[in-house]
Amino acid sequence: MNDCIFCKIANKEIPTDFVYSDDKVVAFRDVNPQAPVHILVIPREHFDSALAVKDSSVWNSLLDAAVKIAKKFDLEGKGFRMVINTGEQGGQSVPHLHLHLLAGRNLGWPPG
Repeated sequence: MNDCIFCKIANKEIPTDFVYSDDKVVAFRDVNPQAPVHILVIPREHFDSALAVKDSSVWNSLLDAAVKIAKKFDLEGKGFRMVINTGEQGGQSVPHLHLHLLAGRNLGWPPG
């Protein structure tokens, strides 16, 4: 999509320091972090939301990358949270599928 900020980031049209990158996904720090570690993992291919995904390999790529990033940041010991918001009431603010990887503090429950 031409006007999607995450597509522009994935295509390197907007300079971003990736903490992870492969042929299917990229990951970078959230500009408005909600925890000491707040990383967004996005597919390079555009999907408006979780509801648009028809191929399970997209989920495999997102989760695999998130686990690799958690290990890279040594988050296994204290824990972390993975969140995918979908739709306006679900808290999705950018219409491009993305996974939030949050860590570095106690994350309360219920979340919101």
